[in-house]
Amino acid sequence: MSSLAPYNEAALARTVEALQARNMHVLVAETREAALDALIQLLPAGAEICDSTSETLDAIGFTAYVRSNPRYTNLHDRYEAATDPTTRNELRRRASIAEYFIGSVQAIAETGEIFISSSSGSQLAPYVYAARQVILVVGVQKIVPTFDAAMQRVRGHTLVRHDQWLADMGRTPTPIGKLGIIEYESQPGRLTVLLVKESLGW
Repeated sequence: MSSLAPYNEAALARTVEALQARNMHVLVAETREAALDALIQLLPAGAEICDSTSETLDAIGFTAYVRSNPRYTNLHDRYEAATDPTTRNELRRRASIAEYFIGSVQAIAETGEIFISSSSGSQLAPYVYAARQVILVVGVQKIVPTFDAAMQRVRGHTLVRHDQWLADMGRTPTPIGKLGIIEYESQPGRLTVLLVKESLGW
């Protein structure tokens, strides 16, 4: 199956314009390979980073690239390696205020609203406020025409796929615990949306 996502150039252009009007920096990559290159360029050597668990980041190759990469101080790696509960709690807190936090989202409306759903809510604090820089990598199949359509996608398609993902790992499906909507970014240059002209994640 082709990874190219069915999308409309006019809809993509409207989405880019709407995101920019909401004070977000927007990049568009033609392919997943180009997206990985663009993402690497955004992360300076020595940066403190944390990447959220993401099928999209897996798909572009970023998860494999960043694991145990000495170029960065990777808080995700440190958290996963820690065994002491106190240390893990401190690293979890520190991850929310990482210099660079990288992840994805569940839907973007052409009108510019970004939707994030989560069971634990672990990515919401860094996305909306705490991290110094946020980079969201999003396949264009997640773009929908309206706010209502985005909410339907979150509560329908993405929830079904998330439950299947958990089931495939032998884990019990979880409900949406936290739901976030980014309508505007108050800090210029803080939030980058990297749109990829492929179907990535769900």
